[in-house]
Amino acid sequence: MDSTISDPIERTPLPSTAMEGLKIVVVGGFGVGKTTMVRSVSEIRPLNTEETMTQAGLGIDDNGGVADKTTTTVAFDFGRISLSEQLVLYLFGAPGQERFWFLWDRLFSGTLGAVVLVDTRRLEDSWYAIDRLEHHGTPFIVARNNFPGPQHGLDDVRDALTLSPDVPLIECDARERDSAKHVLITLVNHLYALSSARETAS
Repeated sequence: MDSTISDPIERTPLPSTAMEGLKIVVVGGFGVGKTTMVRSVSEIRPLNTEETMTQAGLGIDDNGGVADKTTTTVAFDFGRISLSEQLVLYLFGAPGQERFWFLWDRLFSGTLGAVVLVDTRRLEDSWYAIDRLEHHGTPFIVARNNFPGPQHGLDDVRDALTLSPDVPLIECDARERDSAKHVLITLVNHLYALSSARETAS
């Protein structure tokens, strides 16, 4: 997938009216578009730890399906987006390669919710992310990133990942700010729905 993102928006300071900040993590397999999503949606210049891929990664990083990828995240990406005058999301993009998975548990600390970004050409790469989120009890949604070419339907993706019916599953284009923002809004709505359900049950 071409990592070119939509035209950059004007970078804005944190609103003085901001009252609530939520830490959100974007996870998924190698080359699925996590860095692209953080870049496209962030209202500040994103912090990223991308490095050029070298021969040293051959045989270690599985680049099947993303052979044209030339850089990779080695720690995390960070961005910020204000969804309203009061609500701000702090976004952390987790590295996708197995050799950096040890960082995930630290990134999950204090996280209220997560986006699992999936590429239908490599759905099996999403299983670890879902397993770790369920282990931590972290609510999440799944977003199918629309790469060029044929796509598996959302129902097929849900079946393949054995997702619970109450886990939201949507499609997106990580390069487009409005699409990435819609993913985050869907996650926030899911978190509020879960919170309301818990309050009702208590």
